[in-house]
Amino acid sequence: MKRVQKFAVDVTLDPETAHHDIILSDDGKQVRRAKGQQPGLPDNPQRFSQGPCVLGTQSFSSEKLYYEVQVKGKSEWFLGVAKESVNRKGTITLSPLNGYWTIYLNNGNEFKAAADSVVVLSLKSRPQKVGVFVDYEEGLVSFYDVEAAVLIYSFTGCSFKEKLLPFFSPGLYLDGRNSAPLIITPVGVK
Repeated sequence: MKRVQKFAVDVTLDPETAHHDIILSDDGKQVRRAKGQQPGLPDNPQRFSQGPCVLGTQSFSSEKLYYEVQVKGKSEWFLGVAKESVNRKGTITLSPLNGYWTIYLNNGNEFKAAADSVVVLSLKSRPQKVGVFVDYEEGLVSFYDVEAAVLIYSFTGCSFKEKLLPFFSPGLYLDGRNSAPLIITPVGVK
């Protein structure tokens, strides 16, 4: 973990990309699903129109970076990185072919990687905080269980040809059972 944590970057959420059904904190560090659509958000080309998704404001290319996200108390979430040019309108299919490198939790206990065909992940413990590491030059996106200090999954051999952005989705509201926020936390803080 120490090897990747030294590449920590400060990530904030971009309100211009946030879907109408999610709420961002004022500091841009938390995202949670709303009970319904947020009024008054203008449609723009950057905003996701169907999936409850948001991108980070910081784009990157030709470097290594790492950030951590608290997923505690959630029964559904999606995390990873996306190409700057991803389609944000209509139905979104998360996969490297579509410019997304993500892992996710659904149904409260099913961990998966959204590879070109879905990969079921067998984890010894349920992550409370997930670390995301990208090595742009090596074509690597790795996910870590921060507290257990173990690798969850890696996308390898990726060919990045444009800027990448951090990707987040708090998942569905599920009648309040998934109302906890995803929280971007300072690296190394318990």
